[in-house]
Amino acid sequence: MFKLITAWELQHRTDTELCTLFQKVSQEMVKTEPGTDDHRNACGSLENIKRAINTRQAPRPKPPSF
Repeated sequence: MFKLITAWELQHRTDTELCTLFQKVSQEMVKTEPGTDDHRNACGSLENIKRAINTRQAPRPKPPSF
C-alpha cells in the first residue's frame, strides 16, 4: 500500500531530498493502476512534493524600507 506523503512530513527535507523523493515516487506511481488508492496517494504525494519545492523557490518579498 502506498502511503500519502503529507506537507508536514516534507517541511524539514532538503531540496536534494525532495528531488530524490519526487523521482522515487514517480517511478513507483507507474507501477500502480489508475483509479486505485495507491495511485491516488502517489499523485497526491507528488503534488505535495512539487508544492514543497516550489514554495522554497518562490521569491520572497523584500521588507519595506524606511
